[in-house]
Amino acid sequence: MKRLRLGAALLVLAAVMHLGARGLDPLPPLGGLLDPVYGAWANGRLAALPSDAAAEIPGLEGAVEVVYDVRGVPHITAGTYDDLMRALGFVVARDRLFQLEMQTRFTAGTLSELFGAGAVDVDRDQRALGLVWSAEREFAALPPSGPIARAMAAFGEGVNAWIDGVDRKTLPFEYRLLDAWPARWAPEHSLYLARRMGYTLSYSRSEFRRRRAAGLIGQDATDALFGRHSPIQEPIQPGPRPAYPWFDRSPLPPPSPAVSAPVAPADGPRAEAPGATARPMVAGWFVGPDDVPPGVIGSNNWAVAPERSASGFALLAGDPHLDLTLPSIWYEVHLVIPGEVDVYGVTIPGMPGIVIGFTRDVAWTLTNTGADVLDYYEEVLDDAARPSRYRVDGAWRDLERREEVYRGRDGAVVAVDTMYFTHRGPLVRDEHVPLSIRWTNLSEAVPYGIIAALGRAGSVRDVLAETAIWGPSAQNILTADRQGHIALRSTGAFPLRGAAGDGPDFLDGATTATDWTGAWPVERYPTGFRPAQGYLASANQEPLDPADDSTYLGVEWQEPWRAMRINRLLRESSTVSVDDFRRFQTDPGNERAELFVPLFLAAARSAHAGRDEDASSLDFAAALLAEWGRVYAPQDTVAVLFEAAMDELENRVWDELLPPPDPERRHDRRRRVATPSEAVLWRALVDSTETWCDDRRTPAVEPCRMLLAQSLAAAYTAAVEQLGKPNADTWRWDRHQTANVWHLLRQRALSALDLPVQGGPGTLNPSSGSGTHGASWRMIVELGEELRAWVTYPGGQSGNPASPWYDDRIPEWVAGELQPVLFPRTGADLSEEQVAARLTLEPAP
Repeated sequence: MKRLRLGAALLVLAAVMHLGARGLDPLPPLGGLLDPVYGAWANGRLAALPSDAAAEIPGLEGAVEVVYDVRGVPHITAGTYDDLMRALGFVVARDRLFQLEMQTRFTAGTLSELFGAGAVDVDRDQRALGLVWSAEREFAALPPSGPIARAMAAFGEGVNAWIDGVDRKTLPFEYRLLDAWPARWAPEHSLYLARRMGYTLSYSRSEFRRRRAAGLIGQDATDALFGRHSPIQEPIQPGPRPAYPWFDRSPLPPPSPAVSAPVAPADGPRAEAPGATARPMVAGWFVGPDDVPPGVIGSNNWAVAPERSASGFALLAGDPHLDLTLPSIWYEVHLVIPGEVDVYGVTIPGMPGIVIGFTRDVAWTLTNTGADVLDYYEEVLDDAARPSRYRVDGAWRDLERREEVYRGRDGAVVAVDTMYFTHRGPLVRDEHVPLSIRWTNLSEAVPYGIIAALGRAGSVRDVLAETAIWGPSAQNILTADRQGHIALRSTGAFPLRGAAGDGPDFLDGATTATDWTGAWPVERYPTGFRPAQGYLASANQEPLDPADDSTYLGVEWQEPWRAMRINRLLRESSTVSVDDFRRFQTDPGNERAELFVPLFLAAARSAHAGRDEDASSLDFAAALLAEWGRVYAPQDTVAVLFEAAMDELENRVWDELLPPPDPERRHDRRRRVATPSEAVLWRALVDSTETWCDDRRTPAVEPCRMLLAQSLAAAYTAAVEQLGKPNADTWRWDRHQTANVWHLLRQRALSALDLPVQGGPGTLNPSSGSGTHGASWRMIVELGEELRAWVTYPGGQSGNPASPWYDDRIPEWVAGELQPVLFPRTGADLSEEQVAARLTLEPAP
């Protein structure tokens, strides 16, 4: 693992050169960074608190005790909730100050003030979505003396108390590198962060993919390939069928000549931002939901009732899959108000409260539902270039206008935009028509009141009651309590769309008949409570079997492979233990391979029949697949072949989704305008009509088995050319797929890179592409007489590269190990051996 050595001038120089190479504004002179008192070296002396420390926070009502345990987790005990939030803001700022600012600036669209004009393009993208516009509107509507506004204000007071105490000697390394100073924290910044998470979890461009596809294959085929329901059903809620998974083998409609709108560009709506230059390289926060491989941004959770548990107590497990960064997006903390609040878990730095965790009596965790909570409306404007009005129901309405000013590092204005808003939301443009956005992330309240209430929850029913309206992004909330109850509900603001009925395609903005008319009532939410099967699980799959309830919830559901795997593991085990749960979280088995490998092998046998036996690429490849255990372990040598074969297969089956050749281009480098899920790919391969396997350029009708055999043979040939003959060195899975946990400034010396992982595409521990996404937090809770929990995440509590808590958890995360949680009644109940430092926070005079 690579760790910054703060005394090494060459590493600092490399960091400066790297950022400079990104086209950003000049950075400070190297001499200042190497100053032994005020430069980068200073961080080494400030990596840990002294054994006893004290500080003051303006506005604090009474003393707050903070005890850091040996894992770097602060146990905070306060007398009031406001003081608890002030202390949380203070300790988070101490450990994660630069991260707090990066998250805020990304969502606010003010990165150019930190990185220079090279970040304006990113800032424009973010502001065009209306995230800050909506956060400011929500903040203005909050009662100033209400609990949510007070919690955010108190958190900000804690952050600013830490910032006020920062001097050149305590300034985090990243600010020295950028020659910058921390910006003060405003209460509404917590809403910015929530809007950012809503973007990650619910922003979608499926309408654009569907329109691009329809322009090539027609609407009927598009509706089937990018449909409202998955062709493989392993629903979150136990359904009406006698057995799952259930497979839809009905024929797919054939492609037809283009009958819809022209093929749209692949990037979807985008703010018009002429003159923008290269983006700065910053990990994590520049990634949107459509920028990572399918199934990687997701999550798993599952729970078993006492009758299915080896200990006789309910067990709960959760592992949200998000960006992997140093520092981590999560911060572990224990919050206590004696007799009132006693909650442990993780917060996202900047949020006033714990998002995933447990009290003494109940635990909860989340996965993303993936429901369609964003619609695009085609609007009619009075002037395409400089609009002032839009037409609805035969009458003109005034557009709301907002001027967006972008500033550089020196405060000078570098760009100015005008944003427009209809009654639905922000107006964006694509190549063809102006569109406005209606999105729950811009209109629903951030659930900070819910997060605060969960800290007082004592049962599953309490959790379900408090999370009835989750807000910006629908979530699958799994919960278990000490009474042995387990429950799982898909909760959020699911839109009712009036005359539109559903919203997978662009809606007519010229009429209010397509406007949202409300949201699903809570009693309609997909819910499971103490099911007869004795367990519940979600992995971002479709919540309900359409045979039970076909009401529109979304389109293009995530692949079902993780859901199929965890359900298989739970069905096959009459009782499970904490250690079983731990192994499940990094289980290398792959239901995707279980489904596709037999198809490849059958195709190979069919191709071999009737010809002389010879040593062909297909024979060698089939022999390897036949012996493969279909697991993604680091030392495996066949997963590479299977992944290459799947890529080849997609290219051959979905050739109809390639745009027409461009006669102006010398080389044909076309990319598919959209790619159906692998569940749909499977359906195409078992379709008796074999419509999508046929190469329509030839008079013959090519069967699917031919494409399977060709894909397998081509994958083997390409692998041998690139890697040599199959061997335990160059074909090892961990030579081709690793996890990469980048520092926020994308500095290799501050990052943990090329980490071997047990897992791959479609596994419970998914890893693919650049390896920058995966299990961001792992938690297992046993709800016994005394609650016990085991946790980890890929990083450490501190954002200081010199701290022993910077990346100390990465080895156990890689190994699939967990650490037991220290959960005292208060920090004072920890033994001296369990305490790393103590901090007393006092009211400022």
